Amino acid sequence: MRTHLDECDECRARYDAARRAADAVEALPHFTPRLPFADNIMAKVQVIEPWHVAVAGSAEKMIPPRGPLRTLTIVGGSIAGLAISGGALWFALRWDLTAWLFSLGLEQFRETALAGAGSLATSALGAPASAALAQGELWPLAVTAGTTLLFAIAAALAFRRLAATSRAQRS
Repeated sequence: MRTHLDECDECRARYDAARRAADAVEALPHFTPRLPFADNIMAKVQVIEPWHVAVAGSAEKMIPPRGPLRTLTIVGGSIAGLAISGGALWFALRWDLTAWLFSLGLEQFRETALAGAGSLATSALGAPASAALAQGELWPLAVTAGTTLLFAIAAALAFRRLAATSRAQRS
């Protein structure tokens, strides 16, 4: 490197400029920051903690540091974990029960959704339109949905025009 610097004027000029900058920084007075300085800076830094570290930290806070209460907590947590794991394993190995419970839940969801849709149709369209809907006539729902969509688009365009007018008046 020394040989190249002796031969190349451009590199020697760059090296001298870098050396002067380093010397200027070194000549600045050295100081020790106040004690809360690092804490204030670190409070503003957003540290992203992985989920598994957060869960482990939360679990550590719940377990007492020592004594019989710690033992009781660990034993109770272990028993609860084993019971939940055993129940999940038993449930997973019983495919017939799993399928039956799934179909039961699906049927309950369907009945609840249909009842809610019927109630919504009755309140939105009135009883006669709701009865027509229950018989399979979808035109009242289509007319209502189209009208609602048309009014929503008109309202959005009106608000956009109002905002543009307001913005133009301010400037």
